[in-house]
Amino acid sequence: MKSTSGTPSTSLRVLAGLTLATAFGAAVHAAQAADWIVSGNDGKYQRVEGRDTYLTNPPPDTLTLLDASYFPPQVKATVEVENGIQGPPQAVAVTPDGALALVAAPTRYDEAAKKLVMDPFLQVVDLHATPPAVTRVDLGMHPQGIAIDRSGHLALVTGVDGRVAVVQIDGNSARIVDWLKLGEKRLAGVSFTHDGRHALVSLRDEQGVAVLDVNDGHVSDTGVRLSSGVAPYTIDVSSDGKWAVVSDVGLAGLPNYAGKLAGDADAITLIDVSHEPFRAVQHLTVPSLPEGVAISPDGRWIGVQAMDGSNLTPDNPGRHARGKVVLFEIRNGVAHQVSEAPGGEAAQGIVFTADSKYLIVQFNVEHQLALYAVNGGHLRDTGRRIEIKGGPSSLRTTPR
Repeated sequence: MKSTSGTPSTSLRVLAGLTLATAFGAAVHAAQAADWIVSGNDGKYQRVEGRDTYLTNPPPDTLTLLDASYFPPQVKATVEVENGIQGPPQAVAVTPDGALALVAAPTRYDEAAKKLVMDPFLQVVDLHATPPAVTRVDLGMHPQGIAIDRSGHLALVTGVDGRVAVVQIDGNSARIVDWLKLGEKRLAGVSFTHDGRHALVSLRDEQGVAVLDVNDGHVSDTGVRLSSGVAPYTIDVSSDGKWAVVSDVGLAGLPNYAGKLAGDADAITLIDVSHEPFRAVQHLTVPSLPEGVAISPDGRWIGVQAMDGSNLTPDNPGRHARGKVVLFEIRNGVAHQVSEAPGGEAAQGIVFTADSKYLIVQFNVEHQLALYAVNGGHLRDTGRRIEIKGGPSSLRTTPR
């Protein structure tokens, strides 16, 4: 497909430079690698007691770049993009050097028609430009999940039409080099394995997880499908090369589901990727709507952000004011729940920091990123919050 350069977004707001502000900070940073994380934020959407609403004269949607090699993580830049909460909270990605971000799930609200419009382009954000520059790549379909490999040169973007766009990254630009058809309906999350030889894609509407081969930039469908729960959604892979985990959002994740739901339990799926063929080895019960799931880089912990009825209206018996953050430990190849803590209202994405010591959770309604300490298996809300302009809706780390 053709790449079209859009006009760089006006009023780009760089909250801080991509270099540290003090000599002391620079010295500290020289001794440790940056841990880049990007948060996509929907400025126009607001959930009010379980109901979708859209603001009049809303703030813009944004992309926030953070460095989590510090505690608390430091905001390095905020850039205006087009982003939406609809779809898996993995619609953003950033290269290992923090120079380039990709943003999917572009949506805008047509006030006159009272209708949400889902746009068909991928956004490429040059974070090293001053100010950061945003260009658009026409896809012809609405993109959902994004993953970048550890080389920083290859990305995969899933779509609502069952296709995967193969994206080549070269410096500060990105272009579509191939398409892969996996199904006829919506795809969701996607992640590369640590060695870069495979990728996993959630078949949200057609069920299961597709295994892709990656060979010198060429991506192909192996035909292998892994078992999942209902409506597989987000996917994360550990940096030790052993595990992948998938969130299964259940009936609420199916298209136009007509039945009334009251916060039933859902599941996550643990996948062994240490040798081929890959296999789903465990399905774990979690509270309803595990919107986000993450596996720690050291392969020891699984973090789950579950809505647990906080997305429901007050008249629903399954309504809870807050969701839950749940922690599992993988011991001898088996995951065990070890802790849980109160979460946010209808929260979204979740990631681990590179040292596996903290979880970052997107509190969408509250417009915050919340920080939880793993603390040897005793999950603890630190009480620290990073304020976001708009509702944070997608969250990803640099490839690890």
